[in-house]
Amino acid sequence: MLALPAAASDDWWQRLFSFENYGELLALVHNSVIAGAVLGLVGGLVGVFVMQRDLAFAVHGISELSFAGAAAALLFGIDVVLGSVLGSVIAAVLIGVLGTRARDRNSIIGVLMPFGLGLGVLFLSLYPGRAANKFGLLTGQIVAVDDTRLSLLVLLSAVVVAGLLIIWRPLTFASIDPDVAAARGVPTRALSFTFMLLLGLAVALAVQVVGALLVLSLLITPAAAASRISASPVGVPLLSVLFAVTSAVGGILLALGGNVPISPYVTTVSFVIYLVCRLVGNARTRRGWTRRGALAAARS
Repeated sequence: MLALPAAASDDWWQRLFSFENYGELLALVHNSVIAGAVLGLVGGLVGVFVMQRDLAFAVHGISELSFAGAAAALLFGIDVVLGSVLGSVIAAVLIGVLGTRARDRNSIIGVLMPFGLGLGVLFLSLYPGRAANKFGLLTGQIVAVDDTRLSLLVLLSAVVVAGLLIIWRPLTFASIDPDVAAARGVPTRALSFTFMLLLGLAVALAVQVVGALLVLSLLITPAAAASRISASPVGVPLLSVLFAVTSAVGGILLALGGNVPISPYVTTVSFVIYLVCRLVGNARTRRGWTRRGALAAARS
């Protein structure tokens, strides 16, 4: 087996984890930490319905249009957050209007994804500015949240959370059993369209931290992890928010000591949480089957 020279090994380790002057650097990302916590709250709540409604593919499709919108804004000198939001909302509206059925929705997403990615690459190739700005749209940036952007992010996050709280109960009913919900008079199509708009906003916000390529780590993985260890209608959202906030804030704090983009740290923390929850869930399942087997044997 080939071994890296000690100097090379130390070099890549220092690029990943170097906590010299960490306190001074931490003061520079105060806004980013707050933004990460806010996005964790939004991502954790939205992710619960993404899992219930099987919209993981839609999240990725929306993120590609969000990336295209952000790249266009960068090229034309407009606020990147605004461009990202517009791209996400356009994608969400198209998916919500045209993709009423699962098969149609997946086809539309499959068409939008390469189109959005192609547009984004075109806009970035025309952008004459710093390469770091281009790369950050795909992989996230740790120091890109100034006071103005933080205020906008908090405002949009409040809109998403308020919207979710207003439609939470009927949306849960429509997500779990849409046919029965429709028969009971629940406006399932209107709820679906409304949620797609909220999802579009949430994706646009998450892109600001982890980039367009890895947005699933905040909108899918925490909710998936929570569902492995709980089935409670209250416990799953709470755990999902906890896991998403831990992933976002923990990833930012780790990335502060490194010299690589933030997204690998966020996604790694998120994946480790999911892996632990999966192991715990499997262990609980095995214990449950063992107890049932013992009870069955005792009764016989």
